Amino acid sequence: MSVATSRRIINMISIIGLGLSIALSIYFINLGVFKDINALRGLVGHSVILGPIIFICLQILQVVIPIIPGGISSAAGVLIFGPYMGFVYNYVGICIGSVIIFLLGRRYGKPFILSMISDKTYNKYIGWLDNQSRFEKLFALAIFLPVAPDDALCLMAGLTNISLKKFTLIILLAKPISIFLYSMALIYGGTFLTGLLGG
Repeated sequence: MSVATSRRIINMISIIGLGLSIALSIYFINLGVFKDINALRGLVGHSVILGPIIFICLQILQVVIPIIPGGISSAAGVLIFGPYMGFVYNYVGICIGSVIIFLLGRRYGKPFILSMISDKTYNKYIGWLDNQSRFEKLFALAIFLPVAPDDALCLMAGLTNISLKKFTLIILLAKPISIFLYSMALIYGGTFLTGLLGG
């Protein structure tokens, strides 16, 4: 399968996922789940085991295949499970997904990576790979403070000589802050906008 064909497939999946996200959001608004946290939690069932497992799997999936925007799912995790367990489930799912795409990038190389990200993004960050030590520092900074596309960099890290152990350590140590800040910004930003619009 050519890069162009696989990229079209990925883009189509992303568009469908975004469309479904919008449709579900409208549906949830009509149900009033954004005004009633108990109704929102009810969407993942009352099972203390199955609900988190389903959510973590969805988070892994959205990292590997961008079906829904990561910010939406991260905010949903905190709203559904609360700030502490929501953060934990976000963290577990995103970290596992990040390791998976790193391994996919390493296994299938540049053609696979170009099918997942745009040429513009690839060309913008490929220069980071010229110096291994420099890449590791920049990569850790980008993961710690989401100033760059994390998933694209995780894929591109597969083209370097960074070990799986070091990659995983960077993800585990640097991801918590960005996940927490991103989730909180989305939740409280959404609450602010809702109040501003008289919702």
